[in-house]
Amino acid sequence: MKKRCEWAKDEPNTTYHDVEWGKPQHDDRKLFEFLVLEGAQAGLSWTTILKRRDGYRKAFSDFDARKVSKYNQKQIEKLLKDESIIRNKLKINSAINNAKQFLKIQEEFGSFDKYLWGFVNHKPIKNKFKKHSDLPASTEISEKLSLDLKKRGFNFVGPTICYALMQAIGMVNDHTSECYLYQK
Repeated sequence: MKKRCEWAKDEPNTTYHDVEWGKPQHDDRKLFEFLVLEGAQAGLSWTTILKRRDGYRKAFSDFDARKVSKYNQKQIEKLLKDESIIRNKLKINSAINNAKQFLKIQEEFGSFDKYLWGFVNHKPIKNKFKKHSDLPASTEISEKLSLDLKKRGFNFVGPTICYALMQAIGMVNDHTSECYLYQK
């Protein structure tokens, strides 16, 4: 039996861990998806979000930031009734606002990928944590990223959310040293 990170013992976490988590991601649409999902996760478990991921995909136009940036009050009211997502008005409004800011960064840097990965000099940081409890909730880099995103008008991007984003998209490799994916 494969040894995995502690949090990946049950589905849907196991598949997410094995297939996506910690693997370098450079596609802007996927980066926007993780930005939305990590913001939605605030105060909730990641399992809760993974179980609603398909609902988010449908509700947020397959994470097309251009489309999401144009959502109006009628669409917001529809989202607030959509049981396939977290029906939190602040989080829904945040996703729409962040889509607008996301597009501005794409325009300024050429891609959100180029902007985001610049915080780690375009190379993943490989940590060496033995157990899940050793992982930090945030780091100096996630704090810098958070401050910069907030300065640019984003919300639901605190240092902890930013660090979770960095882990998810492989900017940091936080597979524990006993995990079978650690060396990859």
